[in-house]
Amino acid sequence: MQMNRLKSPILIIAHKEICDSSRNRWLTFMGSIFLLLSLSVSFAGSAVTGSLYLPELGSLMSSLSTISVFIIPLASILLCYDSFVGEEEAGTLLLLLSYPLTRSQIIFGKLLGHITVMLTATGFAFGLTAALLLLVGEQYNGAELVAAFAQFLLSSNLLALTFILLSYIVSLKCTEKAKAIGCLLLLWFLFVLIYDLLLLTLLVSDFSFANQFLINILIAMSPTDLYRAINLVAIEGEGATGSLAMIATTDWGLSAMYGLFLLWIVSLTLISHRIFKRKPL
Repeated sequence: MQMNRLKSPILIIAHKEICDSSRNRWLTFMGSIFLLLSLSVSFAGSAVTGSLYLPELGSLMSSLSTISVFIIPLASILLCYDSFVGEEEAGTLLLLLSYPLTRSQIIFGKLLGHITVMLTATGFAFGLTAALLLLVGEQYNGAELVAAFAQFLLSSNLLALTFILLSYIVSLKCTEKAKAIGCLLLLWFLFVLIYDLLLLTLLVSDFSFANQFLINILIAMSPTDLYRAINLVAIEGEGATGSLAMIATTDWGLSAMYGLFLLWIVSLTLISHRIFKRKPL
């Protein structure tokens, strides 16, 4: 009945993706993982001291972003790696295209459904963590805590959206699900580990003023480092140590870095749409 009430093809496809994620318990599983990680970071000090101990807000957000930069891209990949190649193997993609739907509607419907799933999982986990901190953390300013978590949630879902679109591109180019997940895990490894390691190595090296521009460009070339930079700049580098703190010295403000994130998203959307439009079935 609910599907019949939805008029837009995009909303119908999005609803189908959300139902699939709920049916296979993916939404419950990832929401629980995000919640467990955020609560562990927030209340880990209490287990060590034997009494309630909460970190400073800057340290808390820095720790959350450090963990999330690994988990959120991986979760997005596992959610979307078979979005197209899986349906092509099962024959449902050809069936879907036999309906009066454009390929743009299929992509945007899947995108809306998948980002809604990620937003629900992260919103539940980080929102509940923020609510608990408001209840028990007397040292926190309520407005600052809410603003910090809102900004963290926004940047986290922009990162998720970027890797969802990367997953679409790989899923459209691959002919088997095994190849798609393999390629995406390689991309995750390169972006999250190798590229990060190279950038952090450069940051601790002795660079002249002219090379700050190079560092800015290198940060812009990786969505994971943009994510790190946004969250470190938002807390003004508080709680970050070592080479991570140096990312907060980037010349760009938050608006410019969010603009770069949107540029990533728009570019990947256009690329995935172009590949799907030219894909023979």
